[in-house]
Formats: sequence, structure tokens, C-alpha cells
Amino acid sequence: MIGLEVEVLDHSDRGLVGLRGRVVWETRNTLIVESSGRELTIPKQYGVFSFKLPNSGYVVKLLGDEILRRPEERVKMCGDAR
Repeated sequence: MIGLEVEVLDHSDRGLVGLRGRVVWETRNTLIVESSGRELTIPKQYGVFSFKLPNSGYVVKLLGDEILRRPEERVKMCGDAR
């Protein structure tokens, strides 16, 4: 998800709703988002996010609880990518 544009659609922290920016880093539990020249740490849990895919312009909506894993752990969940 690093490098993707993200918007917080819903979150238990109401102050984060509507935040937009670019994901600059990701941990198991958080997204680090650059927005308006500053980096914000956003908990994945209890959030709903939309990610804009590059080139295609498609927007994907994900529940934060479903992505509570390290990126390398999510890849393993996909199985054989051939």
C-alpha cells in the first residue's frame, strides 16, 4: 500500500475521517500517511479506507480490521500468485 493515495472514509477517531494523503510507510497496525506536508500515524483497526490504484484509477475500499497484518504476511495469504 506504500505509495498509494488513501482517504479515511470512517474511523473510530472521528477526527481522522476525511483525511487524504499518500501512504509513506505501513506497520502491522498503522498506516503512516503524508498529508499537507506532515506525516500522520493512522491506526488501521476500526477504520475504513479507500485506496486509489495507480494507472487504472480504480478505488478500492478496505476495512482496516481486514488488513491488520504486515505487508509480507498479506502476500503469503494470497497463495500461489502464478
